[in-house]
Amino acid sequence: MSNKKGLSLPFLIIAIVIGSAIYREFNFETYRFEKPALAVVYILTFVMCVYFMVRGRK
Repeated sequence: MSNKKGLSLPFLIIAIVIGSAIYREFNFETYRFEKPALAVVYILTFVMCVYFMVRGRK
């Protein structure tokens, strides 16, 4: 029998919120972030959430 876990709801909610914040911070006319330091924090948090969601499924 396989012992697969579903997606973690808290990590999914955090990833959606942080992903939308990254999208809002990015300026598509200049291809830059409005606040680069904050964008780095957002991207690191987003990557960590996705990593924990994927790691839990293996």
